[in-house]
Amino acid sequence: MPRPEPGAKLRVALFATCLVDIVRPSIGFAAAKLLEQAGCVVEVPAQTCCGQPAFNSGDRRTTQELALQMIEAFEGYDYVVVPSGSCGGMIAKHYPELFADDPGLSGRAEKLASKTFELVSFLTDILGVMKVEASHKGSCTYHDSCSGLRELGIKSQPRRLLGTVDGLDLVEMKDSEVCCGFGGTFAVKYGPISDQIVSEKCANIEASGAKTLLAGDLGCLLNMAGKLSRMGSEIEVRHVAEVLADMANEPAIGKAGEKTA
Repeated sequence: MPRPEPGAKLRVALFATCLVDIVRPSIGFAAAKLLEQAGCVVEVPAQTCCGQPAFNSGDRRTTQELALQMIEAFEGYDYVVVPSGSCGGMIAKHYPELFADDPGLSGRAEKLASKTFELVSFLTDILGVMKVEASHKGSCTYHDSCSGLRELGIKSQPRRLLGTVDGLDLVEMKDSEVCCGFGGTFAVKYGPISDQIVSEKCANIEASGAKTLLAGDLGCLLNMAGKLSRMGSEIEVRHVAEVLADMANEPAIGKAGEKTA
């Protein structure tokens, strides 16, 4: 979609995602703060799962039922913004194929998909946000989550905004684009393989020398936080929105009683 007209007051629906709602609501508040600072009117409509777990498990009927609820709840907004590349990718890339053979719903699915964006890419690519007013003392490294990177092209956008955070030293880890091993239901179906993948990822995180790990998907963050904790690591784990919104005063992920993978 083209950028909105300068000064336009956009009505934006925030899709918080299941994990954010249940495990880490502070990410949702950080996302809302960033959107409001960018001039958006933010609303959080009643919402359910986007259907991704069912989709990944091959349950097309349940996925369609959940997707239809999402379409009905979110289609009336100018944009839909998601603090997750995986859930954002589900709506933007897979909803149209779910209803491709349904003349009554295909157009609605396509329209919702076209105005759904991951949070940081929406701020930079659609709203043209070039900097944030935030500070974070210390070094951070960034993990490129698979869905955000490969489905939505999210790579430079978070780094661009993190580069404007006062005091933040961004250091790149080896193989930042390699999967963390979560993959939603993959971690459940193939536990030993998932553990090997996340072990290698966490070794690279440690080797970076960074004090904080950032990413844009809470599922990935929980997986890596859990492994880092079991390794005895002192590295803090946070969602990128919390740092960009200057709201990194909450205990780090895995340090506040959240159940990590």
